[in-house]
Amino acid sequence: MKQKLAFAILCVAACAMLAGCGGNATSTSSSPQSTQPSSTASSTTQQSQGIDYLALVNKMNALPDGWEDALETVHFTNTVGDDVEVEKKAYDAYLELKADLEKEDVHVDLDSARRSVAEQERIMADFTEKYGADYAKKTVATPGYSEHHTGLALDLYLIVDGQDITENEDMMQYPEIWQKIHAKLAEHGFILRYLEGDEHITGYGYEPWHIRYIDDADIAREITEQGITFEEYKSGKIAPEVSYSFANSTLYTREELEEAAVQAKCEFATFAGCELHSLRYAGDACNTPENLAWLNSLDEGKNYTQVCELVTDFHSPTTGTEPTAWNPDTEYTDYQWWLARNNENGWQLVSYGY
Repeated sequence: MKQKLAFAILCVAACAMLAGCGGNATSTSSSPQSTQPSSTASSTTQQSQGIDYLALVNKMNALPDGWEDALETVHFTNTVGDDVEVEKKAYDAYLELKADLEKEDVHVDLDSARRSVAEQERIMADFTEKYGADYAKKTVATPGYSEHHTGLALDLYLIVDGQDITENEDMMQYPEIWQKIHAKLAEHGFILRYLEGDEHITGYGYEPWHIRYIDDADIAREITEQGITFEEYKSGKIAPEVSYSFANSTLYTREELEEAAVQAKCEFATFAGCELHSLRYAGDACNTPENLAWLNSLDEGKNYTQVCELVTDFHSPTTGTEPTAWNPDTEYTDYQWWLARNNENGWQLVSYGY
């Protein structure tokens, strides 16, 4: 199993592609019960040719054409009274998983599952109107590129001592329970979708509650036992290990620097075909009044008070069918990631490049 660097913070869902690059590059060769679901499919769906349960949907891969027409779903009401829509086979598998977990006195329910492209577009429009396009792009998944569109991505919540635990920060306080849940996923055709330390591959931070149905227990076991991401399974190529260096800092703890690294790694996942080799903290000297003023000028209204600069080395793909900002088969070194924060909010990725 691959070694993981444990990052326990959610990353911002930034979806922008890199527009250009330059700088240092060298060419190389190288247990309450929910109500029962309705028996009919969603009124917006119909039977068609079916769906591909191994389809990859992420920041770089859109929902396949015709998916919503072919999708068959069911609705049910969870223990907190919310309507949840789920792909039919995924829901059946979830009920089996749920029953299996209850044998070990572990109780879960579904917080959310399918979210239509139209609904995502409404959310994006609402956030854009209220907070501006830049903020919306950083916080809302691009419509058409959210795995929740598939109906196969399920977000669980915990029920502990009869109490619904639905807030992310609260659910993070139960690692032992999540470990029991994750151990049961594969035999029911599920995988844990966003692994710790692999944000540069998946584009998202560790989410112990986010599981993905793939309708094949053997494949689910293979992915789980190898400790790889769904992206790596689909590509047939395991990403290289990443080296990290968080040198002694008098400003920030290692945990704070790791939290900043998650933000950079989530954005790196949009660098199609690139392999991350190393990530390191540039040092306390980056936290200057000049850099602070510069980042505040790029992100007006945030009133940042602290700066963090991270540096990465990575390799561009040898070939590619899509236009890219990178020279092929090239090692890029000392690529900069600038993050900032204030007393009220965590690290925000403000700028990156040379």
